[in-house]
Order: sequence, then structure tokens, then C-alpha cells
Amino acid sequence: MTENITVNEQNSIQIKDSQGMIYIDPFRIQNHPKDAAYIFITHDHYDHFSPEDIEKVACEKTIMIVPEKMEKKAQKEAGMISRIVTVKPGMQTEIGGIKFETVAAYNRLKPFHPKSAGWVGYIFLTDGKGVYVAGDTDATEEAAAVKCDIALVPVGGTYTMDAKKAAELVNKINPEVAIPVHYGSVVGSPKDGAEFAENVKAPVRVEIKIR
Repeated sequence: MTENITVNEQNSIQIKDSQGMIYIDPFRIQNHPKDAAYIFITHDHYDHFSPEDIEKVACEKTIMIVPEKMEKKAQKEAGMISRIVTVKPGMQTEIGGIKFETVAAYNRLKPFHPKSAGWVGYIFLTDGKGVYVAGDTDATEEAAAVKCDIALVPVGGTYTMDAKKAAELVNKINPEVAIPVHYGSVVGSPKDGAEFAENVKAPVRVEIKIR
């Protein structure tokens, strides 16, 4: 079910879809594949919106999707892609054959990701499965209401929910598979993934994919 999903570092995720290669928050990409059909950005922090890494994966056919309030910043990278599409939380749309929804991504008490910024997570419909990439968020009401088959959630704490809170969220969402992200490099440690797995309840299956 998850063979088409690769996790690099942080929230840097690749999904191989029948419509082409999807990148979410490309960061510390090791080569220059130049094969992105789509680049989805959750918010504008350096480890999620990295022009250096966008350049490595983008080509003349790439469509980049960003939150509305990032449009001006994203336009600086317009020369290396086909076009930019802006989104806001709570949308359902289709772009070039990819159906997706946006989910508000924010901190409830911490100041790092304010709700007012309009940053997002995404739910993709890819090869018949709903894949939720939560972005940098806490366990919010919006996140708990997500319906999906595969959930990729941050577990590193500090800027997002920690492993236990992420497991509680996943237990509410109840996907078939949960994949922890956003730990082990910039923030968090490898043991966060293990702690997450220990707290996720069956029948949800946890897969550790982060490099």
C-alpha cells in the first residue's frame, strides 16, 4: 500500500502517482531528478520551503501548490516551473488530474505555526487511496476529523505535536497505515518514531520510512 511513498528528512515526502511524481516540502534532496509533476508546500519555514531543493526536483512541467499567503514568496521560484496555484484550508479541488483536500495546520498553544497564517496539510487521492500529509501541526479538531487510508504525521515535538500526541491523533483518525515524520534531523530523535509506534493502537499499522 505504501510502496509508492518515500520519506526523506523532516516533512520531505515523495509520492509516485499515476499522474506523475508528487513532492511535498522537498528538503535535503540528494540528487537532481528534475521529475516533479507537482510540488506541494505546506508552509514557508526553511525546512519546508527550500528553493535550493525545489530547483533540484522542478522542471518546466511542474505545478507548485502553496498556501495563499506564500504566493509572493513562491513567485520568486516561478522561473523554474510551469505555474503556481494557491490554496487555503478547507478546500477540495483537482489540479491536472490530482484530487486533493487541504486541512488547516497550526499550533494550538505554541507560537510557531499560527492558525492565522493559513498553512495547510494535504489529503491526496492517489491510486485509490487517501493519503494525509499533516504538515507542521498539533492535534487539532481539523486534523482529528480527517478521513484517510494512510496518515503521515509529525512526531518530533518542539514545533509540532510529540510522539504520544501524534499517536493519540492517529488512533482517532484510524487509518490503515500511519507513518511518522518530522523527527530525527532538525528536531527530535530516532526514538520518537519508536515511541509513536508503541502508542498507536491496532489495527493501525505503523511504518517507519524516514531516512
